[in-house]
Amino acid sequence: MARICLKQELNPTVTLMEVEAPLIARKALPGQFIILRVDERGERIPLTIADYDREQGRVTIIFQKVGHTTQLLSEMEVGEEIRDFVGPLGLPTEIPEGTKRACIIGGGVGCAIAYPQAKALHAQGVEVDVIAGFRSQELVILQEEFRAVSDHFFLMTDDGSAGEQGLVTQKLQERIDAGVGYDLVIAIGPIPMMKFVCKGTKPYGIKTLVSLNPLMIDGTGMCGCCRVTVGGQVRFACVDGPDFDGHQVDFEELMLRNGTYQAQEEQARTDHICRIERLGQQLIP
Repeated sequence: MARICLKQELNPTVTLMEVEAPLIARKALPGQFIILRVDERGERIPLTIADYDREQGRVTIIFQKVGHTTQLLSEMEVGEEIRDFVGPLGLPTEIPEGTKRACIIGGGVGCAIAYPQAKALHAQGVEVDVIAGFRSQELVILQEEFRAVSDHFFLMTDDGSAGEQGLVTQKLQERIDAGVGYDLVIAIGPIPMMKFVCKGTKPYGIKTLVSLNPLMIDGTGMCGCCRVTVGGQVRFACVDGPDFDGHQVDFEELMLRNGTYQAQEEQARTDHICRIERLGQQLIP
């Protein structure tokens, strides 16, 4: 059991929680994740560790309400306990030796995963550029947090309602064309975004890491659900990743596999009744 210590709504669909998990906080490193179950009947879902506080024994998770379990999790309040909270899982992000300048690119809720990467690199003395992309101003998250851990921060929105109008890939190309010599690019977000970031960096030979989010169940490599093809070989994101060389990832296969249960996920969202509404129905027949 893991007690919720803090809950904050970052935007209409994204929630931040700090969870009491001292053993995980003690060992967690950027790039790793946890697997949780809301209750005894719940499914297991992976969530990247967005931050951790070793002294307070807390782990931060940031999640978007996209399915039944994340909807249930979003309805929990401070003081309540998550049934299972297991980690840290996966391999921490491996920064190539000699990295002096890096660009961290986050798309949407993927910025929650990109933040600990930027924070760790900045703490190591690496010059960090952050490019964060969102559809519109109301969806922007972690803006001030990113500013605090980057040397240059660029906010992009599709509609221009905040920051600059355009795509993260456009800003990346602009920086490369301006002669900014990146040793490393880390891209985290929607699969198409990561795919096109990798296409943009490949001609320049810039090392590019992506954090993959395939279907996952046990987090130990035994179920095989999180298999991805990297460099023509089958890898398992839970034990071999979640970070991989973006120039080697088969993104088309990843998109196909991730869409396998879209219909069922949509049905679960449609059928779900929040517990407040359920309680109201019980009290008022």
